[in-house]
Amino acid sequence: MTEITHTRVMRVAIPIVLANVTVPLLGAVDTAVVGQMGLAAPIGAVGLGAVILSSLYWIFGFLRMGTTGLAAQAIGAGDHAESTAILLRALIIGGAAGLFFTVMQLPLTRGALWLSPGSIEVETLAHSYLTIRIWGAPATIALYAVSGWLIATERTQAVLVLQLWINGVNIALDLWFVLGLGWGVEGVAIATLIAEWSGLTLGLWLCRAAFGAALTPALARLRDAAALARMAAVNGDIMIRSVLLQLSFTSFLFLGAGQGDVTLAANQVLLQFLTIAAFFLDGFAFAAEALVGQAVGARSVRAARRASIVSTQWGVGAVLCLCLSYLAAGPAIIDLMTTAPEVRLAAREYLPWLVAAPIIGVWAWMLDGIFIGATLTRQMRQAMLHSVLIYAAALLILVPLWGNHGLWAALMILNMARGIIMARKWPEVERRAAGDA
Repeated sequence: MTEITHTRVMRVAIPIVLANVTVPLLGAVDTAVVGQMGLAAPIGAVGLGAVILSSLYWIFGFLRMGTTGLAAQAIGAGDHAESTAILLRALIIGGAAGLFFTVMQLPLTRGALWLSPGSIEVETLAHSYLTIRIWGAPATIALYAVSGWLIATERTQAVLVLQLWINGVNIALDLWFVLGLGWGVEGVAIATLIAEWSGLTLGLWLCRAAFGAALTPALARLRDAAALARMAAVNGDIMIRSVLLQLSFTSFLFLGAGQGDVTLAANQVLLQFLTIAAFFLDGFAFAAEALVGQAVGARSVRAARRASIVSTQWGVGAVLCLCLSYLAAGPAIIDLMTTAPEVRLAAREYLPWLVAAPIIGVWAWMLDGIFIGATLTRQMRQAMLHSVLIYAAALLILVPLWGNHGLWAALMILNMARGIIMARKWPEVERRAAGDA
């Protein structure tokens, strides 16, 4: 296990931060391109279709995290055949899940549109969008596995290249198909479909090291019962944890809607501050996943401790800068996001929660990365379950007392509880690294 240095952590983290910055750009271009059609329905259709597919694909987001933790440990142990086998198993799961979505596209799209009704025109256009884009499901879900494996090998520059390629191809084809050829909503969908499959092709090429000498022994291990059971347990725990987290944020949005349209709009503006924080923290959490995972595989307690400390130091430093930025420039950022005077006023009232949110949440975020690297996913799942119960109690008590302030306080309590509960389980990381767990 080579030395864990600040430079090494930053080499893993910075490309992820840069890759994340490109994500909202694509959505903005999609909206701007269909907006040139001069009609509201195409904009709504593309937005609705994208949300539906993101929600379906998100179910398999565990492939990225699970693949990173398991592959990093195999790399740390020097078992490159198992690292390749982990990638192959994840690719098979991703491809199979995507094929399921493709085969079941009719009931899935009809059910999704029934749950998210729009006007007849919006639903018709959204249906056209979905029936084209759904053919990219195998590629999109398989890309979770590719990204997870590349992060495990510390090749986050490749993840950045992959993200830039997919978004760049998508944007270029958007402009050509919609503005040049006049294909409208279908043009946006076809552009994304081509970008997804070309992205998977590039991603597999970037993972070509996995398909060298290690491929033959890896193929022989694909059906290893113990490895499959471990993968199922890790991914199952992560999926349950992610569902609980998503339900928590969904309840926050729904309860915010009950506070009135202005409050709902203000909350939506302020949630973008959390998204920005996530962009930065992802890089350092992913560094923890890869480096802690390798340390556990190498059976090095010292390296696991060092990777955890150094990555967390950078994560805390990043959020302190964010907190100061929000404190100084928060009102100006709010004004850029909305011109509605009443929404601006409400968002300013609740801004202090967002100034505090990154420093409250960084511990849970970083410990998630550390625990994924150590594949202590059962402990993550339990911590999330207990935290959600605490969050539910906080909602019941604080929202009736303080309204939207109580809602934000409950969200802070959720993240604080996650951090405290996982911090209490920290010794299990070192036990796992020592081979005692």
